[in-house]
Amino acid sequence: MKSLMTLLQLVLSDLGARCGTSTTLDFKTIQSRYEHESLSFLTITMPKFGKDFEKSLDQGFVGHDQFAGFRRSGGLPRFLGGFLDLVFDRGSARLLEFPSQDAIFAIRQITLMYKKIEVACAPHRRTAAFANYLQVEQDIRLTDKELISSKSDLIRSFERIGSLLWAEFFSAVDGRIYNDAVVPKHGPGATADKLRGNAKYNQPAWTRRLEEVFPSWVYLIPNPRPIFMEWVDEVKILDPRDEIAVKVISVPKTLKTPRIIAVEPTGMQYMQQGVLSVMMEEIPSFNQTRNFVMFERQEPNQRLALEGSLSGALATLDLSEASDRVSNQHVRSLLRNHRHLRHAVDATRSRKADVPCEFDREGTPIKYRTIRLAKFASMGSALCFPFEAMVFITIMFVGIEKSLSRHLTMKDIESFYGRVRAYGDDLIVPVEHVLPVIEALEAFGLKVNRDKSFWTGKFRESCGKDYYAGKDVTVTYVRRNLPRNRLQARELVSTVALRNQLYHAGFETAVDWLDDRIRKLIPFPIVEPTSTLLGRWDWGPYESQYTHPHLHTPMVKGAMMVATPRVSKLDGVGALQKFLLRANQMEGVRLSWGGTAIPRDDDPYEGIIHPSLRVQEWQPWLRNQPWNIDFATSGEDHLRFAGRPDSVRIKIGSAPPY
Repeated sequence: MKSLMTLLQLVLSDLGARCGTSTTLDFKTIQSRYEHESLSFLTITMPKFGKDFEKSLDQGFVGHDQFAGFRRSGGLPRFLGGFLDLVFDRGSARLLEFPSQDAIFAIRQITLMYKKIEVACAPHRRTAAFANYLQVEQDIRLTDKELISSKSDLIRSFERIGSLLWAEFFSAVDGRIYNDAVVPKHGPGATADKLRGNAKYNQPAWTRRLEEVFPSWVYLIPNPRPIFMEWVDEVKILDPRDEIAVKVISVPKTLKTPRIIAVEPTGMQYMQQGVLSVMMEEIPSFNQTRNFVMFERQEPNQRLALEGSLSGALATLDLSEASDRVSNQHVRSLLRNHRHLRHAVDATRSRKADVPCEFDREGTPIKYRTIRLAKFASMGSALCFPFEAMVFITIMFVGIEKSLSRHLTMKDIESFYGRVRAYGDDLIVPVEHVLPVIEALEAFGLKVNRDKSFWTGKFRESCGKDYYAGKDVTVTYVRRNLPRNRLQARELVSTVALRNQLYHAGFETAVDWLDDRIRKLIPFPIVEPTSTLLGRWDWGPYESQYTHPHLHTPMVKGAMMVATPRVSKLDGVGALQKFLLRANQMEGVRLSWGGTAIPRDDDPYEGIIHPSLRVQEWQPWLRNQPWNIDFATSGEDHLRFAGRPDSVRIKIGSAPPY
């Protein structure tokens, strides 16, 4: 941890020089508090200071209830006082007419730098997070009882506005599901039934609910030929009471609290990805989805946050426990007029969850409790992200309609293009409607994080970018501990990325120190950001140590991260199914038998391809029998290795520096 303190001291020194203020006493305070509070001072206490600072910017003054735990001089804390004096008046504690933007950036960088470091939080914080997960379930049930069951005016407005916003989009997706145009997909992550890698293509179970909408003989095998049907007959069809529950787990987020996610069963995840792919293909085709919820990129939200910091016309809102507070009834209300999509979404939604309820001294779960879920889905479901965004947008327009005191029309909706948007729990809304929107969000059981929501001052944040009065004041975060040797591959990669981010942010002293530290572990040449090597980014030209003897390209010696693939062999029906699913995204592939291309008119296996796969030509290397194959495509050995890598390591070698 000494290295983290040294890095912070150098960053503090660089910022002090930039703002023309002394930081000697500030670092002494950090040292003293760190000795007594350990890492929690850097990862919890200082980030709380940073958040209080942001709220002070937003409200225009420092309140008496802010910066708790720090001694004051006048109306401001003594800690970081040199920077604070460039932003607030110490006597009145009010925001200066022209605060220093460099000082604003400096205070945020210093206090928030270690907020997101990946360190396991204390056991009592993990148990509290699981207890809160259960409490949120109870909150959702109460809200459902008040809103959905009673058919209140709010839910009627929600349903009407939902139809106005999404009817055309849902109809398009509904039609494709009706026409069996869903192409499922397995992800690389863990599943509740513990199938990993290629084993997912031989899944032994399917649910009754999935069978009614997505029959196993259509989606688990390449084609309903007798030889394949014999295999699918072995698949166990689970009744609702026997379905595998999602497994609720914690993953590192901050030292203050972990992130709670749910690991889905294989079959559910498989078809969720299929429905998601149809939605993703249709989203760009409709104005409402394209302008309000398209989530391929974060830049639209970031641009609107920048605009809001300049004009003050747009607010940025943040929701707490956003995914876990979206009720299943919210989604059902949106889909009530789209039968096939509603059935598909309901069939792919897990209804039960195994939640830890007893823990050992280390905070490791030792006993689980199975509950029936009222929420639509936790993080981990492929459909969580798009549907939560559409629910949020719909509720926001319920608030806007209340603000306007009249029913919204399509012309009204179109007038909000470029002024309303949702990316996950990051929301953009016009300032004149922000209070009715917050009221509507909370009425539907959502929780607005007011400490991270901004609308009165010139500070805005959304999707990882922060702005004050048009200036980018985004923090460079330390994500992992600094490496001590080359074996700590992930830490080394993270530190190289940190070094390059600090370089672009202008931290010369800190960057020089990191360069010396990294050079002791690996060669560290100047490279372009596109290079496969771990290298330094620089405003000058990249380094070239020699020319490749055959390709005649510049080469340089450096380090690169190499992943050890997970061995996961697959053959038989599962291998053919995987190949055909993957081939849906390939072009120029022909069907062959024994290495000889078969003319399309004479194809003896016509119809072997899944009917939903829109591909003209194929090339599986069939051996002996089409149900007993072992092949690779496009040079990828995906039938021998699959899933997330077992490990990563650092390898020294030569590569182009660009």
